[in-house]
Amino acid sequence: MKFTEFNFDSRLLEGIEASGYEDATPVQDQVIPLVLEGKDVIASAQTGTGKTAAFLLPLINNIISAPLNHNSITALIIVPTRELAIQIAQHMEGLSYFTSVSSIAVYGGGDGNAFIQEKKALSAGADVVVCTPGKMIAHINMGYVKFQGLKYLVLDEADRMLDMGFYDDIMRIIGALPPKRQNLLFSATMPHKIRDMARKILHHPSEINISISKPNEKILQLAYVVYDTQKIPLVKYILHQKTFDSVLIFCSSKISVKQLTRELKRTSLAVEEIHSDLDQDKREEVLMYFKSGRIKVLVATDILSRGIDIDNIGLVLNYDVPHDGEDYVHRIGRTARAAAEGTAITFISVKEQRKFMAIERLLGKQVQKEKVPEQFGEAPEYSPAVSAARSVGSNNNRRPNQFKRRPSARKPD
Repeated sequence: MKFTEFNFDSRLLEGIEASGYEDATPVQDQVIPLVLEGKDVIASAQTGTGKTAAFLLPLINNIISAPLNHNSITALIIVPTRELAIQIAQHMEGLSYFTSVSSIAVYGGGDGNAFIQEKKALSAGADVVVCTPGKMIAHINMGYVKFQGLKYLVLDEADRMLDMGFYDDIMRIIGALPPKRQNLLFSATMPHKIRDMARKILHHPSEINISISKPNEKILQLAYVVYDTQKIPLVKYILHQKTFDSVLIFCSSKISVKQLTRELKRTSLAVEEIHSDLDQDKREEVLMYFKSGRIKVLVATDILSRGIDIDNIGLVLNYDVPHDGEDYVHRIGRTARAAAEGTAITFISVKEQRKFMAIERLLGKQVQKEKVPEQFGEAPEYSPAVSAARSVGSNNNRRPNQFKRRPSARKPD
């Protein structure tokens, strides 16, 4: 369906055209008419399906088409991370460029000037506020947030917010909102806890399921079964064997991110790191440089597994096996976007084999296991059924003696 067929306001259509949109994605095709009709919606849709525009476009259209209470917040969008808040706010700015709709992103980590701007918008009123739960609670506690005229509530990546422990904050924010409003809930998965929350928030919702729980078929999925101490030298080997436009490496801990980044900087690679220890300005700067191509390799914690909107990532490398199958799909979904092909490589240590077996079960197939180059010594076999026993009370998860002479490649205990 063409965006011109939704009967959007002409000012919004200008922003859509300027953003390069022509055809709606499946989630947009199904969600937009329901939102325009004023219905509550619960939608199962992952990052990369176009869900952000699916709720922003009808919200913008409704706001510029109806009388407003300019002394109140009209639409509230709650998201799990500051990165996603910034991204949605930027998306909002582009789509609403030719309208008079005002918006602001409210998230932690800003300076005094940011706080002043947030307080002014929240107390004087803004059309659209995109926020993280914790920061919004902090403002609510100060007593000046104007919600009396709120008409729309959006919960984006609701499953992620619950996983991060934001349930109580979300329910407290909702308790401060007018009971009569339109509610939209988006979640990559629909476990019982999401449906329980939806029953408390939504009113007779229409349900949309965009089933893309499997990775894009254009992604070449590979895996290496390795000892922990083989990981860093193997990363270096892979990155020097083939040139990728852009490489995103996910690690499960900040320690791993820092160590890997330090080792890669000793090579000729343009690499930076991003994690929660960096202040907000630095994180935004690093991400901007990565998007612009000034940084070719970005090493990150799971903070970027969802929400990052970059189309030219040629390789996603899982330095550690993701927590579960859904996280795996989200991580590797950062590549092969915008009709491009991409590669996803996962390192599997002995202790991670059972976890990866569960991911393969979700995928419905085995991921191709590549042979570790001989120069890195003997590698473990992929035997997930017995990996737990092998990793307890033994040294099988350590590299053979012939590799120990390279201490720079070892990870600290």
